[in-house]
Amino acid sequence: MAPPHLMTLADLSVAQINRSLAHAAHLKKLSQPILKPNATTTKLASNSLQHKSIALLFSKRSTRTRLSAETAASLLGGRALFLGKEDIQLGVNESASDTAKVIGSMCQGIFARVGEHEEIEELARDSPVPVLNALSSLWHPTQIMADLLTLHEHAHLFSGASSSKATTPEGLPALRPLTIAWVGDSSNVLHDMLVTYPRLGHKLRVGTPSNPKYHAPSAVWDKVKEVNCEKGIFWTDDPREAVHGADVVVTDTWISMGQEHEKSQRLKDFNGFQVTEKLCKEGGANPNWKFLHCLPRKEHEVDDEV
Repeated sequence: MAPPHLMTLADLSVAQINRSLAHAAHLKKLSQPILKPNATTTKLASNSLQHKSIALLFSKRSTRTRLSAETAASLLGGRALFLGKEDIQLGVNESASDTAKVIGSMCQGIFARVGEHEEIEELARDSPVPVLNALSSLWHPTQIMADLLTLHEHAHLFSGASSSKATTPEGLPALRPLTIAWVGDSSNVLHDMLVTYPRLGHKLRVGTPSNPKYHAPSAVWDKVKEVNCEKGIFWTDDPREAVHGADVVVTDTWISMGQEHEKSQRLKDFNGFQVTEKLCKEGGANPNWKFLHCLPRKEHEVDDEV
């Protein structure tokens, strides 16, 4: 039997997403005292990865993803093996299929951050152990899980005093239905938002330039329809219209790794899409709107004031 893989949050049910978030919140609470600079405890958050190794297969560089993955493996009693593109033979004289088989014979999981989505699909096809998508050209499920946990942790910012202590059946702070606006490129971060937020009861308003190259690819939209999310999504080429009624405004880079040669044209195409207080006021966002960005950010995407 093939092991379970996580390519996108469309692979998980709403119940699985909520249970994972609740478990993450529990582990985070246990981990925070351990991570303090003056920590004296040696007790781990969990032993769920004891005697296990997780391969971090990164063909794209990262700061936050690498640090959090390596730290998490340690906090769970396991070991993370960082495998950058300069460290192994993948793509030089060894196929993804062979690489997956070799890694899977000595590690219990693969956390892969790749370029094209086909790369991680090829890894998963022949891996004897679970493969988790840490980022691909199409999807970024771990980022949306992190964003969702952040929103639940700050649910009190969106609720009245009477409901600020309400919890979900899984024990998370209850999050009322939100209007979440995306302003920018149709990136891997947005794609996992598209297949997730409407299923959780949130409305998604998306603002991208009119050029079809900045819209969701057909493979993504097929997944959106597969999980019945299309009715919860409003799409426009006007960033002001996108932020109307928004409780949360989100953006990401307009120029991903490998798109540097398009920089001048992209900056021109995204003129007017910078997230600012003025944009959100003119568009009619909730006066108490909050901002999310997966970082690192550029000033042309969101100004310093925000």
